[in-house]
Amino acid sequence: MNEDAFWALIEELSSRPGTRDERLEWLEGELLRRPAEKSVAFQVRLEKACGAAHTRALWRAADRIEGGGCTDDGFHYFTLWLVGQGRKVYEAVLADPDALADLPEVRALAGRHRDDWDDDEWPEWEELDYVAQDAYDELTGQEDDDGEEFLDAVEEAEEAEDEEGEEREEDEERGASGPEGWTLPRLTALFPPGTSGS
Repeated sequence: MNEDAFWALIEELSSRPGTRDERLEWLEGELLRRPAEKSVAFQVRLEKACGAAHTRALWRAADRIEGGGCTDDGFHYFTLWLVGQGRKVYEAVLADPDALADLPEVRALAGRHRDDWDDDEWPEWEELDYVAQDAYDELTGQEDDDGEEFLDAVEEAEEAEDEEGEEREEDEERGASGPEGWTLPRLTALFPPGTSGS
């Protein structure tokens, strides 16, 4: 599965009606109609997209929306949610994290306490990380191995990609240092310090 095929699935996922669970059921169904290696390739693309989003500036934006205290896991789930918004949104936010303030899904949270946010409203989507494994396990009959075969297959696929190691290092460096000076004026206007339960 190349990058365009990955994003085509994500675009369809992001535009489908229904709850997140219903949309994930659709995505799993789409992966089940393909060979098991496509589920592996989907996960490789998903992890690369999330890795590219691991920047200090975006973490600061997630922390601003969620009211402070964004954990490592929480930020990973945030990047999964961001990928799930589709390629256009994902690329715009990577270029300028303050562009999150333009998203209706984010604006709908402003002025409300986090305790009042529904599960489907939270800008986190942990479950997206498990769909490819569920499809792979069903296709290969590996439901009882705790995902070990799938994770091994993903790791092998990553290693097989040209210059994968160098690209991952670049992502990690970008995440570690990140651009300095992001003030996030629009997000701060929507989520001032001391709001959203912070």
